Amino acid sequence: MEKQLTKLNIFSLKGIQMRTFHITWLMFFVCFFGWFGLAPLMPTIRAELHLSKGQVGNTIIASVAATIIARLIIGKLCDTWGPRKTAVRLLIVGSLPVFLVGLAHDYTSFLLFRLAIGVIGSSFVITQFHTSMMFAPNIKGTANAVTGGWGNLGGGVTNMVMPLIFAAIVGAGYTKAEAWRYAMIVPGVLMLAIAFLYWKFTKDTPNGNYDEIGYAKTNPSKTDWSILADWRVWALTMAYAMCFGMEITFDNVASLHFVDTFHLSQSSAGFWAGIFGFMNLFARALGGIVSDKVGGKFGMRGKGLLLAGVLLLEGMGLILFAQSGNLTMAIISMLSFALFLKMSNGATYGIVPFINSKNVGMVSGIVGAGGNLGGMLFGFLFKSEHITYVQAFTYIGITVMIVSAIVLVTRFQKQAVTEPAKDAVLAGSVA
Repeated sequence: MEKQLTKLNIFSLKGIQMRTFHITWLMFFVCFFGWFGLAPLMPTIRAELHLSKGQVGNTIIASVAATIIARLIIGKLCDTWGPRKTAVRLLIVGSLPVFLVGLAHDYTSFLLFRLAIGVIGSSFVITQFHTSMMFAPNIKGTANAVTGGWGNLGGGVTNMVMPLIFAAIVGAGYTKAEAWRYAMIVPGVLMLAIAFLYWKFTKDTPNGNYDEIGYAKTNPSKTDWSILADWRVWALTMAYAMCFGMEITFDNVASLHFVDTFHLSQSSAGFWAGIFGFMNLFARALGGIVSDKVGGKFGMRGKGLLLAGVLLLEGMGLILFAQSGNLTMAIISMLSFALFLKMSNGATYGIVPFINSKNVGMVSGIVGAGGNLGGMLFGFLFKSEHITYVQAFTYIGITVMIVSAIVLVTRFQKQAVTEPAKDAVLAGSVA
């Protein structure tokens, strides 16, 4: 595509590419704020709504379950509507349950609102798709990792900021039961503000919007379901389930874990959980940068080996975290596994845009949905009355290490296809 940038200057707002770059990561950041705004307030919500461990676990599962289907749909919509229209519509519709969750007064209504809010987690697919449209192949992995990482940073900021907003509302004379409800108005307003920015200052491609350049006509939107037969897509889906799936699970349970295991206050627990998210400032980007560097030197095989390696280290770090007997050890091991987890996120999407160039949205959506599927499955471990949080972290660590072995033996290189055979054989078939 013409006008794709070959360099990433993160301090620039010059040109449609860099304006889109900054607005799209900010969009995901704000959506993360709405998506996980309730997580650091769960100690208060749990007490007010009288939720059992199993019910808390169900709300965690609900918050990521809806995103699985939504990410598949959003990937397809990016291919057809374009990322700009898709983003604006998602932000406006998604803000409604964020505003209205304060009306929940029992377990069932709260569960349904968390399910509805989960749809905005699909904003990630738009961010990755839109960034892929704006940057050339040599820098795609880095650009995707930075936008994804800075967007994920919303999870860390949310864990730190929402307890402060909550405390400020309580300080203004409201009860705790009222404060968590009013606090959620903040991310709802931010989502509408970003919808305006997205509409006014971004374009679908460097050359203009889909309807301006006839993109849909030159790139038919007929779904190519044969990508589902590509093993590499599923290997990346499993990898993303292990890294991003663990990330959103940790964002959901970290505050509760620190409160229950180390007897911290809600604000202190939110702070330490926020440090985990703050590593997205650089760690996911680092994974994408290294992926691009390794890819330039060793090709797709190098990118695959890198992903397998950081997944292995993530799994080992998770097991160490689970066995931490004191807060200091828990923080050190958390920072260790967080580094490799977020690098894994970046390394995964350093590969995604190269799997099938004609279906970037679909592949991005499927792999992205895998992240939420992982989060949902991990949620079942944390809701179990028979499995402790410590055991759950241990089991997940072992599973991550197994998936790293699967990624290790997956060949991500494209198969050489002769011209006459191109229609018969997918460019994204297994090598």
